[in-house]
Amino acid sequence: MADPGGILPSVVIGAGQAGLSASYHLQRLGIEHLVLDADDAPGGAWRHRWDALTMRDVHGVAELPGSAPPPRDGERANTAIPRYFAEYEREHKLPVERPVRVLRVLPAASRDDAGADAAAAPLRIETSAGTRFARTLVNATGTWTRPFIPHYPGAETFRGEQFHTVDYPGPEHFRGSRTLIVGGGASAVQFLGALAPITDTIWVTRREPVWRTDEFTSEAGIEAVAMVERRVAEGLPPQSVVSVTGLFLREQEREAERLGAYAARRPMFERIEERGVRWADGSFEPVDAILWATGFRPAIGHLAPLGLRSAAGGIQLDRAGRGTTAVADPRIQLVGYGPSASTIGANRAGRAAASGVRRFLRGAGDGAAGAGARDAETSEPSAA
Repeated sequence: MADPGGILPSVVIGAGQAGLSASYHLQRLGIEHLVLDADDAPGGAWRHRWDALTMRDVHGVAELPGSAPPPRDGERANTAIPRYFAEYEREHKLPVERPVRVLRVLPAASRDDAGADAAAAPLRIETSAGTRFARTLVNATGTWTRPFIPHYPGAETFRGEQFHTVDYPGPEHFRGSRTLIVGGGASAVQFLGALAPITDTIWVTRREPVWRTDEFTSEAGIEAVAMVERRVAEGLPPQSVVSVTGLFLREQEREAERLGAYAARRPMFERIEERGVRWADGSFEPVDAILWATGFRPAIGHLAPLGLRSAAGGIQLDRAGRGTTAVADPRIQLVGYGPSASTIGANRAGRAAASGVRRFLRGAGDGAAGAGARDAETSEPSAA
């Protein structure tokens, strides 16, 4: 590892699926790097999932490169996957440092100061454990730390309980509570499947849910990812892949379907009151709890000083949205963003990001990339 006061060829922020994949591929390319993880133990967002979520319930966990995924059994996901990640870090001797929270990333020299060489200037990474400098950066911070709850009038007056997916306490907490579930994605469908058999539920969405009745083939998955890629290529904020794949029910949600939980979906309420919600027609619905399954936003606030966002509000990526390099600054790779915000996509993005880092380090030339770039020149890996 380079001296803490020196300049590393690359730094990875985040040690979830995408970050570990990127680290693995950087290591295979012989590129010296450091992984900074804000959590105090391995596992990424999976450490914070609710206890009732088992490996049988998760929509899918792709294997990290060079390994097999944990079994799809009844073990809690928040123990099985962190253990899997921890073993992977040890087996591959990945250079993870934790807990380290990245506060912001800045160019070490401004464009005015550096002129034409600004894009080759090192990045200044300010963290809770001091400052690091790196030639390139792989951002793998995902979305879990940025839950999104839309504002509705009167939300602050509600005297019942409100939860977001990020702090969902598990189904037993809601037993006997009339629960309003907000959101039109896979999490809302899963929550209804767990809660409808044990309590009274009401489902509301902004748009009519689109149900998938045909088989979800690999071709359909490719087309769904392509739609997200097109948005990212245009510099628009990314949408989730599931937003274009449609919803489907698993076996564990069939009881809720039989009870009519999905058929009784209603459009959004107009406002929230102390004891419930008020519909647009003026009628009132009493509820004890509101569960916001309204998704997340990319956790990229620490990158704001780099000015990566386009006029359209998103970060434009190279290769028509299929790559991981920020068009506005080729030193920056984004994984777990847009089309790679899934376990399978994260693995592919990790490899693409490592290639992007190598490409930049090679292009920096004249020793600016340090030993890492020279190592990468002679460490071309076979396909993984």
